[in-house]
Amino acid sequence: MTRIGNMYGPDATFLGVPAADLSDPDSWAGTDIMIIGAPFDGGTSHRPGARFGPQAIRFTDYLPHDGSRPHLALGVDPLAEMKIADAGDVEMPAGQTELSLRRLEDAVHRAAAGGAVPVILGGDHTIALPDATGVARHVGWGRISVIHFDAHADTGDTHFGSLYGHGTPMRRLIESGAVRGDRFLQLGLRGYWPEPPTLDWMAARGMRSYEMAEIVARGLDECLTEAFAIALDDCDAVFVSVDVDVVDPGLAPGTGTPEPGGFSSRQLLDAVRRIAMELPVAGMDVVEVAPPYDHAEVTAYLANRVVLEALSGIAWRRRATSKDGPPRRPEWPLLRGRDARAGGGDIDEPQAGNRPDL
Repeated sequence: MTRIGNMYGPDATFLGVPAADLSDPDSWAGTDIMIIGAPFDGGTSHRPGARFGPQAIRFTDYLPHDGSRPHLALGVDPLAEMKIADAGDVEMPAGQTELSLRRLEDAVHRAAAGGAVPVILGGDHTIALPDATGVARHVGWGRISVIHFDAHADTGDTHFGSLYGHGTPMRRLIESGAVRGDRFLQLGLRGYWPEPPTLDWMAARGMRSYEMAEIVARGLDECLTEAFAIALDDCDAVFVSVDVDVVDPGLAPGTGTPEPGGFSSRQLLDAVRRIAMELPVAGMDVVEVAPPYDHAEVTAYLANRVVLEALSGIAWRRRATSKDGPPRRPEWPLLRGRDARAGGGDIDEPQAGNRPDL
């Protein structure tokens, strides 16, 4: 598990955060967030290329890679306020699926057991199985819920005759007991798969899947509020899994199995930020970024920002539960409190010492 940097291309950490070697605990003692690359696309069913996702997510930004990203809406700088390190890529050789997944699970578990929240950069969605399993081994078997953003349910029984592939990880997680089916929340499903027998299997396990038509009819915020209540019921933490194909391919073309009619980029960023602000996130992955199919790096930029929104939300939540309370609410006017001439609008700030419901 020695750090190998980026498996494909030059070594660089996520936006310039310090490098860590998971095999050397002293190199990441006290780390709050551990970035882990999972350059694996051996589970794809259509277009490969996600093995290059971790590099793209780390590199793609127009700002300097200086380890600082002050968030306009939240008033936090997650890269500066939290100790974030990048362990590089797990070595995941092409054609060796089970070895690759085992190595990734061990890396995720090591990070979680060491007190860090693992944030895994994929890679195809096969990696959700070792990612969530590694976190569950630390938090407790069956004690984490999953909030899963995706166009596809990924609950297939087999993948071209194999138990492992990007269409099967959620079934494997539930079958193993690492995650309870009735604490598994999916948002953004649409299209023409899975078939009715798989939907029956999902229903029998108590899964809650929000198809896009329901989200459009009810509104994303209402669906998220309902999902949060389920996720926190008799579970200790949440694992968030984001497949970029949840976003409409007109806005995120760089992915292997695009399905029209999805989220906007704004909806995904707001949803991930809200999860991190309101729920105890124990781990996260961002998957299915396939740079060979991207245009002007728009999908890589989005994935990079998904990670930043999650990190910013986690930093905000930590600040909100401190004695100082939250720095600001995202809906406040941007310049409120900086200058008396900035105006105040009609949104009330909380009084000192008051905290939002978390």
